[in-house]
Amino acid sequence: MRLATLSLLALSVALAACGEGDKPTAAVSADFQKDLQARLIKAKAGDVIDIPAGTYHLDRSLSLKVDGVTIRGAGMDKTILSFKNQKAGAEGLFVDASDFTIESLAIEDAKGDGLKVIGGKNIVIRNIRTEWTNGPATENGGYGIYPVQTENTLLEGNVAIGASDSGIYVGQSRNVVVRNNRAERNVAGIEIENTIGADVYNNVATDNTGGILVFNMPNLPQPGRGTRVFDNDVQGNNHENFGHKGTPVASVPAGSGVVVNSNDDVEIFDNKIGNHKTANVIVSSYFSTGYSGKATQPNFDPYPEGIFIHGNTFGPGGDSPDHLELKALKIAKFGLNGRLPDILWDGYFNDKKLVDGKLPEALAICIDNGSAGIVNVDGPNGYKNISTDMSSHQCKLKPLPKIEQAGLGEKGNKA
Repeated sequence: MRLATLSLLALSVALAACGEGDKPTAAVSADFQKDLQARLIKAKAGDVIDIPAGTYHLDRSLSLKVDGVTIRGAGMDKTILSFKNQKAGAEGLFVDASDFTIESLAIEDAKGDGLKVIGGKNIVIRNIRTEWTNGPATENGGYGIYPVQTENTLLEGNVAIGASDSGIYVGQSRNVVVRNNRAERNVAGIEIENTIGADVYNNVATDNTGGILVFNMPNLPQPGRGTRVFDNDVQGNNHENFGHKGTPVASVPAGSGVVVNSNDDVEIFDNKIGNHKTANVIVSSYFSTGYSGKATQPNFDPYPEGIFIHGNTFGPGGDSPDHLELKALKIAKFGLNGRLPDILWDGYFNDKKLVDGKLPEALAICIDNGSAGIVNVDGPNGYKNISTDMSSHQCKLKPLPKIEQAGLGEKGNKA
């Protein structure tokens, strides 16, 4: 294992000499940027690139395309890569590599996504903070932490703030664990999209538009299935939606706790979910995204199927839903001072799969959650036949298997 630290350490000493109240000069940060990118280009498998404590100002993206490299800072509040004056590049850090670990640093104010990892296997993203320091805004980058088309990926101990799409997003991936993270003031706090096999647990999602999302979108390489969302604290995700118009996430109502859209085999259990003005849990189809007018591949399945909701602790919710249709529905069905039930379903299902007039249990939305109720808002018929009938949802599904991550070695055992 090689340590690529000497010139970076020298630069950090120079930066520290500026004094705690002074910002590093542009020239010093430019030297740091040139040196760091050179080390990323010249890195070899087994290298550890340590970045000492300091705030470093960069004006262009960094990139790594070498397998087996670790990038390590001194802490997410000590080693700060600031892209506030970024002039070039679509990300803060772009990685196209396998057997990659990044830990203990912050990426701030990237022009586009904070950290993007594409196409690699055995990825560990630990104790990283991505943040847009101006606060939530549509002009912020879309994704804070963004692994896509990866396999065997672990995200833990991270903090994501201010993304205009998703703070922590895992897309088109396989065998994923997302644990012990915090997402706040994003449009979507944590999003699992078109991913096969994901465990999402022990996370905090608060003050986002939607807390935790499990989505399937069309025209992507694979449909997702098999996500467990459990032991999370999902509270008060009522932030105004500041996503870009025309994107799927822009359709998420403010006040959404956990949202499942068009995904199959999703188990939501043992979470604390509360204080959401629209609903604590939403189960919906692609037809409710406001995105469904676009062409899709012929085999895309827009219906959520095999959803099992059980053992959650629900707090207050549904008192002031977002979107005019839902506001009117709430007043008409539950009264001015009433609340929507904890679980909201848009009512879309595949009628071609009905057996004796109902969906087979394996394809149903099954609820075993004490007094929690559901409202079917009858989206297919323009909200005309709203129902709170639980009879077709009083069922249980087989628990989904735990995600096992071989290949990460000791890197995957830290908490």
